Amino acid sequence: QVQVVESGGGLVQPGGSLRLSCAASGSIFSINAMGWYRRAPGKQRELVALIARDSITDYADSVKGRFTISRDNAENTVYLQMNSLKPEDTAVYYCYVDDRQPLQGLKRSWGQGTQVTVSS
Repeated sequence: QVQVVESGGGLVQPGGSLRLSCAASGSIFSINAMGWYRRAPGKQRELVALIARDSITDYADSVKGRFTISRDNAENTVYLQMNSLKPEDTAVYYCYVDDRQPLQGLKRSWGQGTQVTVSS
């Protein structure tokens, strides 16, 4: 099994920055895409950003120009640098990792979520 652990959430004022980290460990074979979703109270889950193994990235329109996703393949880690944070960025952020298992094919594992609160 693949374990996914996030860190870096917290409380920040509007306009501030936070950096989320997500590390995968365990029975990793070959990690493909990694990314972040978020779920705000009363809203549907939203894909925030993803990064492919070759570092091609994609972002939700709501975070383009403010958030940057990056990865360290040697450490099986993905980061989300969040700048110019807004109250509407408040949500629980979930990391996911897509690992290509030799028998099961592509398998997605999720972290437990980390709370990000943007408030003055």
